[in-house]
Amino acid sequence: MIYVMSDLHGRYDLYIKMLEKINLGKEDTLYILGDVVDRGADGVKILLDMMKRDNIVPLIGNHEHMAFSVLKKFCVEITEDNYDKQIDEKTYDMYGMWIYNGGEDTLKGFMRLDKDNRESVLNYLGEFGLFEEVEAGGNRFVLAHGGFENFSEDRDLDSYSLEETAWARCDYNKRYFKDKYLITGHTPTALIDKKSTGKIYKKNGHIAIDCGAFFLNKLGCIRLDDMEEFYVE
Repeated sequence: MIYVMSDLHGRYDLYIKMLEKINLGKEDTLYILGDVVDRGADGVKILLDMMKRDNIVPLIGNHEHMAFSVLKKFCVEITEDNYDKQIDEKTYDMYGMWIYNGGEDTLKGFMRLDKDNRESVLNYLGEFGLFEEVEAGGNRFVLAHGGFENFSEDRDLDSYSLEETAWARCDYNKRYFKDKYLITGHTPTALIDKKSTGKIYKKNGHIAIDCGAFFLNKLGCIRLDDMEEFYVE
């Protein structure tokens, strides 16, 4: 079976509840569409668990992008020779934006790790993909954290940048793919349609699955084989 969830935002408790609810087995695959970290306290704890599971496929969200961009610089020994290259204005700006958007607990959790685990987490974050294409239950799906900015049907998916996928906001009134569903997180479903508050949103070829794990205490997950929805809170 193939499952998809997104935007855990440090809610390790909901993450474990969902794994138990769907009874994730070794033969199953779970795609997590980014924003595992930040806002909630246990983003690093979730990452450490995900790293142990070969059947979890992570995609990068804007919060992983911010975290990785900063932490990889912080983990390099700063000297007089490399100071200006490691801690430059861009790094300061990204750090400020990351902390403003809930990165403090992630930073604290990361700094509590020993050197080997820090390197492992950074390597893991560096391997997160931008998108995935999946077939299940007779349907085809494109998975991404935010969507595809500057979308064109004539454009190859590999041509989209990280900024155009992890940071994008979908137009949920527009169908992107004629023969595929587009599954995204990033935009809470409550902001797409108030009727979908705390629930998975399905319309116009979209499946939006950010149900508000941090803000609403609700996590959604969808099984692509039969489109069954699962919720924990």
